[in-house]
Amino acid sequence: MIKVLLADDHSIVREGLRRIVEESDDMVVVAEASDGNEAIHQVRKSRPDVAVIDISMPEIDGLEVLQQLQPEYPELPILILTMHEEQQYIVHAIEAGARGYITKKSAPEQLVNAIRKVYAGSLYISEEAAEALALRVAKGTSGQSPLDLLSTRELQVLRRLAMGHTNREIAQNYNISIKTVDTYRLRLLKKLGLRNNAELSRFAIQNRLIET
Repeated sequence: MIKVLLADDHSIVREGLRRIVEESDDMVVVAEASDGNEAIHQVRKSRPDVAVIDISMPEIDGLEVLQQLQPEYPELPILILTMHEEQQYIVHAIEAGARGYITKKSAPEQLVNAIRKVYAGSLYISEEAAEALALRVAKGTSGQSPLDLLSTRELQVLRRLAMGHTNREIAQNYNISIKTVDTYRLRLLKKLGLRNNAELSRFAIQNRLIET
């Protein structure tokens, strides 16, 4: 049996995912988590064969979970589950160590297959995500999104700022100094050509970086 961990901050989503997973004879859900910190704790406690993790969670997000778990459990296949089809999320997730990337709208049809594939050692990218990556390649540098200029940490700080978190809260979440957070904020403003936090929030909403 493939032991699966499900991490998503919406209980109704987890319930639906559990039902999909446990309809298969070859897998079982051994743990659930509603935020990033709990996801890390449950991985350590239940030792799943595959972790399915939402990218947009409270406390710490899916990318940060990836970055924390990779050194400790380099062989654990982590499948990112998200509402985001944008190519910058796919690239950052794969760079952070994800073995697969699947959007929530494709999950019912593809989740079980994705779990089996990453468990077997392969990479899995949903059809929607693959199309987004293909568009990125087709456009080349001329069609580069401003978000392509951001590092994974900059993207994380942008999302936190857009959700209304203070510099102090962000610093505590990522174990960095408040000064470092402000450096990231100033770098974001410069890279994106924006003037203040309100414009950063508007930019994040327009680019579907946060759920509204």
